[in-house]
Amino acid sequence: MNLLKWSKRPAAGVEAKNPEVNILRGLVARATTPLLPDDYLHLINPLWSARELRGQIVDVVKETEDTATVTIRTGWGFPDSYKPGQYVGIGIQIGGRWHWRSYSLTSIGATQDKVITITVKANPDGFLSTHLVDGLEPGTIIRLQSPKGDFHLPEPVPGKILFVTAGSGITPVMAMLRQLSSHGQTPDVVHIHSAPTRDDVIFLDELEALSGEENQYDLNLQLTQEMGKFDIARIDEWAPDWRERECWACGPVALLDSMENHYEDGGLRDRLHIERFTIARTDHGGEGGTVTFSISDKTAEIDGATTLLEAGEELGVQMPFGCRMGICQTCVVPLAGGYVRDLRTGEERREGERIQTCISSVSGECTIDL
Repeated sequence: MNLLKWSKRPAAGVEAKNPEVNILRGLVARATTPLLPDDYLHLINPLWSARELRGQIVDVVKETEDTATVTIRTGWGFPDSYKPGQYVGIGIQIGGRWHWRSYSLTSIGATQDKVITITVKANPDGFLSTHLVDGLEPGTIIRLQSPKGDFHLPEPVPGKILFVTAGSGITPVMAMLRQLSSHGQTPDVVHIHSAPTRDDVIFLDELEALSGEENQYDLNLQLTQEMGKFDIARIDEWAPDWRERECWACGPVALLDSMENHYEDGGLRDRLHIERFTIARTDHGGEGGTVTFSISDKTAEIDGATTLLEAGEELGVQMPFGCRMGICQTCVVPLAGGYVRDLRTGEERREGERIQTCISSVSGECTIDL
């Protein structure tokens, strides 16, 4: 057992399709110490790595004025399969610093050439999203995390489905629609999608083509500049039988909150599946203050709306993360000192407790061992 651990240690933490591959990588690493296999493999192929998951940008194609689909060829260790609707962590080095975010996959599974796609909407306040849409060159090497998330269709697929999306919230649902089409599955689908104008509808041509085919896909566009915002009180107009449908919803916080309240009031919360891209913050933010990352020996002064995860990434600290929404628990770390506040509930946590850095901000001062 000790020999097995010794042989695997240099490749630990890298998910492999065949576990025995990590043992081989570990033995090669031991044989080449102090140089690891990556020091040689990178010269042959930059996607070959036993230390981390990597990808290479193949193409960036505009979908709308501020949205683009990014095609990525994945390297060693990236899973051959995932569930459409899941998200993937993307790390890009800009100005000598790694920036990480999670994006929904819009591809539906592994291809022969190991290619995946994400579709990104440039957020004016989002440094990485803007770079992905407007500043990323084909050939760029990026870092990846394995696909995660529970926002996907079950097996067997329900006979009647309702999708409610807005803006870039359509991206995980687009993967689900592509999955259904690829598998020849034809459930009764009603899709309500909101966008300011037709020009802002991501995948418009593909959606309208699906709607025009002889299947059971009913597309309802809510163009908000001329029709107003989505109003849950009108759901009976679009889907009179919505109570009988399993629903997947993704979009802005206000839309999802209204959906959640409506389904709870109707006693149907178990039929609603939600994917949030931003934290549902309350008015009980942290007071702000000083956060210290003790192992990295870095400190920052942040306001009460900035999460510890964002603060660490801005300093270049290697921060664990997953959904960035307080759901998956990947970012959980012990609080080494001080106080933090949960941005969703306003609850304060203190030294010794385990906290989620993606939904917590500092209250006065705190220390994290990262």
